[in-house]
Amino acid sequence: MQTRATVLIVEDDEATRQAVARDLRLRGYRVQEAADGRSALEIWAMRRPDVIVLDLGLPDMDGARIIRRIRREASTPILVLSIRSDERGKVEALDAGADDFVTKPVGMAELDARLRAALRRAMGPDADSEGRLRVGTVVMDGRQHSVTVAGHPVALTPREFELLRVLLSDAGRVVTRARLLRAIWGQAYSSESHYLHVYVSQVRAKLAAADPDGSGRDVITTEPGIGYRFRLPTGLE
Repeated sequence: MQTRATVLIVEDDEATRQAVARDLRLRGYRVQEAADGRSALEIWAMRRPDVIVLDLGLPDMDGARIIRRIRREASTPILVLSIRSDERGKVEALDAGADDFVTKPVGMAELDARLRAALRRAMGPDADSEGRLRVGTVVMDGRQHSVTVAGHPVALTPREFELLRVLLSDAGRVVTRARLLRAIWGQAYSSESHYLHVYVSQVRAKLAAADPDGSGRDVITTEPGIGYRFRLPTGLE
């Protein structure tokens, strides 16, 4: 069974947070919840959700601080959901790196549409209108949080999924080890190449095992001393 993307809801008002979480779960999303900024950053660091819905007025820190902290390490889509309607607050959040700003109250159909749009954009300019990246027989769907090889599903952890997303977004080009480490673990791990070797090996093995015909084999190549490359299909390289 395919699963939808994971949403982290950061909202200190319990009734609002639970109502949004309940509706998004009914729409097929996996949902994580945080009532303050510290908890939100801990959840994001450990679980790497696909998209964040963020209230700016949190009890322990301003939401713009959370946005700037995440933007130092990742391009995770951030949708601000706030009661603030002044232009200054919107500009500050967007300048900090938010992808969208929605003023409360908002209809859940609109919120769902904005989340889907953010997830499509997160897959990069080469994704199709449904937010899918296709390179050869490998297809990654950002909205469904799924990967297939020649139609066969591949079960990836959140960090494995993000690693493959970065490689697919730059298919055919070398992605440096430092960039991959920053995108997946953050700036503090930018020199810990042994983490990357383990995760790349795991992704390679899962892609290869998912397709009995072998089209998932050897699609990620090592560029010694530099990084990794996701190979384009023969004839497009």
